[in-house]
Amino acid sequence: MAAAATMAAAARELVLRAGASDMEEEEGPLGSGPGLQEPLQLGELDITSDEFILDEVDVHIQANLEDELVKEALKTGVDLRHYSKQVELELQQIEQKSIRDYIQESENIASLHNQITACDAVLERMEQMLGAFQSDLSSISSEIRTLQEQSGAMNIRLRNRQAVRGKLGELVDGLVVPSALVMAILEAPVTEPRFLEQLQELDAKAAAVREQEARGTAACADVRGVLDRLRVKAVTKIREFILQKIYSFRKPMTNYQIPQTALLKYRFFYQFLLGNERATAKEMRDEYVETLSKIYVSYYRSYLGRLMKVQYEEVAEKDDLMGVEDTAKKGFFSKPSLRSRNTIFTLGTRGSVISPTELEAPILVPHTAQRGDQRYPFEALFRSQHYALLDNSCREYLFICEFFVVSGPAAHDLFHAVMGRTLTMTLKHLESYLADCYDAIAVFLCIHIVLRFRNIAAKRDVPALDRYWEQVLALLWPRFELILEMNVQSVRSTDPQRLGGLDTRPHYITRRYAEFSSALVSINQTIPNERTMQLLGQLQVEVENFVLRVAAEFSSRKEQLVFLINNYDMMLGVLMEFIEELLSPPFGGLVAFVKEAESLIERGQAERLRGEEARVTQLIRGFGSSWKSSVESLSQDVMRSFTNFRNGTSIIQGALTQLIQLYHRFHRVLSQPQLRALPARAELINIHHLMVELKKHKPNF
Repeated sequence: MAAAATMAAAARELVLRAGASDMEEEEGPLGSGPGLQEPLQLGELDITSDEFILDEVDVHIQANLEDELVKEALKTGVDLRHYSKQVELELQQIEQKSIRDYIQESENIASLHNQITACDAVLERMEQMLGAFQSDLSSISSEIRTLQEQSGAMNIRLRNRQAVRGKLGELVDGLVVPSALVMAILEAPVTEPRFLEQLQELDAKAAAVREQEARGTAACADVRGVLDRLRVKAVTKIREFILQKIYSFRKPMTNYQIPQTALLKYRFFYQFLLGNERATAKEMRDEYVETLSKIYVSYYRSYLGRLMKVQYEEVAEKDDLMGVEDTAKKGFFSKPSLRSRNTIFTLGTRGSVISPTELEAPILVPHTAQRGDQRYPFEALFRSQHYALLDNSCREYLFICEFFVVSGPAAHDLFHAVMGRTLTMTLKHLESYLADCYDAIAVFLCIHIVLRFRNIAAKRDVPALDRYWEQVLALLWPRFELILEMNVQSVRSTDPQRLGGLDTRPHYITRRYAEFSSALVSINQTIPNERTMQLLGQLQVEVENFVLRVAAEFSSRKEQLVFLINNYDMMLGVLMEFIEELLSPPFGGLVAFVKEAESLIERGQAERLRGEEARVTQLIRGFGSSWKSSVESLSQDVMRSFTNFRNGTSIIQGALTQLIQLYHRFHRVLSQPQLRALPARAELINIHHLMVELKKHKPNF
C-alpha cells in the first residue's frame, strides 16, 4: 500500500509538471500575438483556477491508477506526453477513417434519410386515419347506446304485448266453445269418458264466463246463449242418469254397494249440478235421501223380525233371580221357567261374542239358521244386528261425504236424514226388548259390544254414530243396574228359615254368585268400568251377609264352620278359575306344556318328551325375556278391574303364587332324564330369584 501511495504521488507530480510545461509552450508563440492577450476560458477544465479542488483530482487519479493500462504504463516507465500524443494521433486516424467510411456510405445514408422521410409521411397519414377512426368509433358508440335504448324499449313493448296476448288468449280460450265440446254434450252417453271430460270443460267455461261477466266483459254475451243451452242439455242427461241409479236401489235383493260405487265413479255429475243447477242438485239429494231412508228402514225391520226368530226360546224372566230357589212353586198358568237357572249366571262360551274374531264376523243369516235349526242368545243377535248397522252406516257416511261434497255438521245432518228413521226404529226395538229382559250377562255383553263398535267407528273416522251409541248405552246401563239391583234384593230378602232343610254343602246362592261375579269380572277386565265393580261390591256384601245368616241357623259351631268353609271354598274355586284365565294370555303355552308333560309322565310315556326339545327351548327363552313385563301388565289389569284394593291385592297374590307353582312344576318336568341334557336348561331362572322378584309386585296397603 505504501508503494502504491508513492507511485500515486509521483504520477500526480508528473501530470502537474506536464501540464505546466504544455501551458508555457502554448503561451509563448500565442501570447505575443495581437488580439489574443485575454486568457483562455476553460471553465471546469481549468485546473489552474482557484476553484480546482485537488481532493477531486486525487480521487480521479486514484481511480485511473486502478486501470490496467495505467498500471502497465507506470511499470514500463512510459513517457506520458509521448503516450498522449500517440493516443491523439490514433484518434485522428480513426476520425479520418470514420469520415471516409461516412463518405462511402453517404448514398445509403441519403437513401435511409429518404426512407425515414417517407415513413414519417406514411405514419402521418396513418395518424390521420386513426383519428378519423376514433371519431367514427365515438359516433358508433353513441349510436349503439341509442340502439340499446331502443332495443330495451322494444323488449318492454314486446313483453307487454305478450302479456296482453296471454291474457287475451286465456280470455278467448275460456269463452270460445269448441265443436268437440258441443258434440260430446249433445250426442255422447253420460257413461263415456269423453262426456265427463267435456262436462268438466263446460263447467270451467261457465265459471270463466261468470267471472268475466262480473268484470263487465262484453264478449261474454256472444257465448252466454250457447253455454246455457249446453248446460241445460247436460243437466237433463245427468238428472236422468242419477235418477236411474237411485231407482235401482228399489229393486228387491239389490246390493247397495254396486249403484253407490257407480255413483262415486261419476261424482263430478253432482258437483256440476251443485255449481250450475242447485235446484236439480237438491232434487237429486232429496230423492236419494227419501229412497235410501225407506230402504234401510224396510231392510232392518225385516232383518230384526227374522233375527229374533232364531233366539233361544228359553230366556230369563223376572223370577229368574239369584235368590229364587229352583224348586219355587209357580201358579198353574205361569210359563215354565228355565230348566236350570244356573245358565243365567254362568258365562260359558257366551263371552266369545266380544272376542276380536267374533266381533267382526259376518252377520247371521236368519233363514240359514232356521234351516239348520240353530238358536242364539240375545247378545249374538245384538252383535249381528249392530255390526250390520255399523258397516252400512260407515259406508253410507263416507259415501255421503264424498258424493254430496259435505263435511262436519252438514254431513251429520244428511246422514241422519238417511239413517235417522232406521236408528230410531232400532232404538225402539231395543227399548221394547229390554223392558222384559232379565239376563244381566246378556245386557252386560251388549254394553261391551257397543263400546267396541264405538271404537271401530272412531277408527273408521265416522263420528255420525256417536250420538246413537250414547243412546243405546243410555238404555242398556239402567237395565243392567236394575237387574243387578233385583238380584241384590232377592238375596237380601231370602229368609234362611224358609229354605227348608239345611245342608252344609255350598248353597246355590253362593254358587250362583261365584259364577255370576266371575263372568262379569271376566267381561269387564278388557274395558274396566267402575260402575260395574260398585254394583258387584253391593252384591258381594249381600251374599256374605246371607251366608252368615244361613250359618247361624245351624245349631253346632262345627256345622257352622263347615258350611262357611264349603261356601267360601266355592267362591275361591271360582277365583282360582279366574286366576287361570288371567294367566292364560301371557303364560298359556307354559301352562299347556306342563299339563301335557305331567300327563305323559303319569302314564309312563316320558320318552315322548324327547321330541319336545325345540318347544321347551322356546318356552324357556320366551319366559326369561317377557315374564317381568307380563307380570307388570297383569298387575295393572287387575288393579284397574277391581276398585276394591283388598280384592285386587288378593287376586294378584293368588296369581303370583299360581305362577310360582307353575314354574316349579316346569322345573320338575325339565329334571326328567329325557330333558336333563338340554342346553337351554342353563337359561332357566332360579326359583328363589323368581320369588324375590315377584315380591316386588306385591301391593302394599
